[in-house]
Amino acid sequence: MKRFAVVFVIFLAVAMCSQFPVQAAEPPGVPVLCYHRFGPRFADSMTTTTPVFEAQLKWLQENGYTVIPLRTLVDYLLGQGPPPPPKAVVITADDAHKTVYTDMLPLVKKYNIPVTIFVYPSAVSRADYVMTWEQLKELQDTGLFDLQSHTFWHPNFKKEKKKLKPEEYQKLVHDQLTKSKASLERRFGKTVDILAWPFGIYDEELEQAAAKAGYVAAFSIERRLANPSERIMAQPRYIITEVDKVKGFAAMVSGQVIEKGPRTY
Repeated sequence: MKRFAVVFVIFLAVAMCSQFPVQAAEPPGVPVLCYHRFGPRFADSMTTTTPVFEAQLKWLQENGYTVIPLRTLVDYLLGQGPPPPPKAVVITADDAHKTVYTDMLPLVKKYNIPVTIFVYPSAVSRADYVMTWEQLKELQDTGLFDLQSHTFWHPNFKKEKKKLKPEEYQKLVHDQLTKSKASLERRFGKTVDILAWPFGIYDEELEQAAAKAGYVAAFSIERRLANPSERIMAQPRYIITEVDKVKGFAAMVSGQVIEKGPRTY
């Protein structure tokens, strides 16, 4: 009788497990960090001073983080690559500001880390705050920098949509997405298929236009971890600025800072 009771309990446990299967673990999220400008002194709200940037890189190194290429993360998000290693992080910089060349480049070389630069080609070799084509090529030749699209001239799509007729707006979107991609591919002889939305602005129409233009992934600036559960054309990133120092930076990298839902622009 006692043996029968034990067998019955085991049978009941197996039956309950079959009705309530163990759910798969949440896919690992990866912090994608977005920088803009650097320099020895604080210049504006988008500046991260060079000493603070180096302190952040040291923190990553000392706390066991691995900086991975954005492409490695995108391949995973597309289901075309393995999950990133534990404590993975991605570093990006928007706008191709000249301080990426003067201040970021030496530290990228020193710490031997991959970085993706999102470029809007209309300003390259023309605006004095942006790198030249030769400097961008030098970055690419290090093997540490990947150059991707930030549209052609960094428009505010929300404002443009309000002031343009529908057909004019659609042409603007098409031109911004395709001209940037074509220009960078022609200059650097590489595939450009990752996009950073200017001002972090996107919607379903823009996401569809980006996919049609040949982009496989796009990133905004919402403060949470990039993850397979996010839409591939609306993956989030954390903007990093001087005020974050190391403490705020550590909180974002470790996933303690989470923004719920999309931003409203």
